[in-house]
Amino acid sequence: MKNPAIISLQEQIKEKYQTIRKRSVEICQPLEIEDYVVQPIVDVSPPKWHLGHTTWFFETFILIPNFPDYQVFDEQYNFVFNSYYETIGARVIRTDRGNLSRPSVSDIYRYREYVDQNMTVFLSNFDLNENLKKLFELGLNHEQQHQELLLTDIKYILGHNPLFPAYNENYPSENPENENLEMISFPEGIYEIGFEGEGFCFDNELNRHKVFLNDFEISNRLVTNAEYLEFMNDGGYEDFRYWHAEGWDWVKGNQAKSPLYWHFIEGRWMHYTLNGLKEINPDDALCHINFYEASAFASWKGLRLPTEAEWEVASGKFSWGKRWEWTGSAYLPYPGFAKEEGAVGEYNGKFMVNQMVLRGASIATQVGHSRKTYRNFFQTQLQWQFTGIRLAK
Repeated sequence: MKNPAIISLQEQIKEKYQTIRKRSVEICQPLEIEDYVVQPIVDVSPPKWHLGHTTWFFETFILIPNFPDYQVFDEQYNFVFNSYYETIGARVIRTDRGNLSRPSVSDIYRYREYVDQNMTVFLSNFDLNENLKKLFELGLNHEQQHQELLLTDIKYILGHNPLFPAYNENYPSENPENENLEMISFPEGIYEIGFEGEGFCFDNELNRHKVFLNDFEISNRLVTNAEYLEFMNDGGYEDFRYWHAEGWDWVKGNQAKSPLYWHFIEGRWMHYTLNGLKEINPDDALCHINFYEASAFASWKGLRLPTEAEWEVASGKFSWGKRWEWTGSAYLPYPGFAKEEGAVGEYNGKFMVNQMVLRGASIATQVGHSRKTYRNFFQTQLQWQFTGIRLAK
């Protein structure tokens, strides 16, 4: 007879699985069928691909190796929904995800239902050992990452539709940055960064280690639209002195003049939001800028971006979570980092090159999926995430 405590834990695990999986479907509810298939650029995946890929993760890593007599929903889906796992085999190249008119949206929803039903049976009848618990928790956090990407990619898809249709006209608005800009001081010294304690973290947040920091200051709030407009009006996009060489090449190559989604219409700056096309609110936190733009703005102000260590050390002294905040730190392994064996080892380690770290979270980050040690990372030219600026000196 099973221990009641174990039964209770299994029920909690099953409920958590069902809640997180349901959230992905909820995010897609406002979409039309045509919205599910669009892939405007390589960095944006069609919403239906996200729904299939997150389902493939549980089928491939949990059910197939651990659930006796499990029957794969469709043998072709490993090729269709594998993202970057070389260990698992061949896959559709990323640029071709928008060409997948089949499987249909209805096929993918049936796939989700099939895998969810089998996962529910599996979680009801099998105790998870420690390795399976870790893999299961990784799968849930992986799905939450894709829920943020779903919102981000949906915004790009609809924000590049000439009609600027709203994703959800009732999408919650955010509070403006009302605080006066102040710099918070920290003394020179040895600090510790990295994950510690109980609960989930990604492998790139380990191991906790000491860092030496010179004395530094960091701003108490994010840069606002009004402050960035000052940079634009002062010729920020026309003056090479503020930009890295690569950044200046990006400006010229893309004829960049403003953040992503900004449009100058009839003498007013407008921007596309999840509520549709709206006039810029000067006091809102700046959003959708890349590392080049963040660095150029900081240079124009005579300041800089914080390092990721500075950000983490200081994070208890300011409010964060509206924007992924660019840092001046390259995405590199912490001391003692080791990739795990097999496909799971491909999750973070192989991307530790040519990318910069972002810290915090964003309005698109799912509840319970943020912590001060979280290390997000993107390439320097990318704007489509919910990114912003916090200054340091």
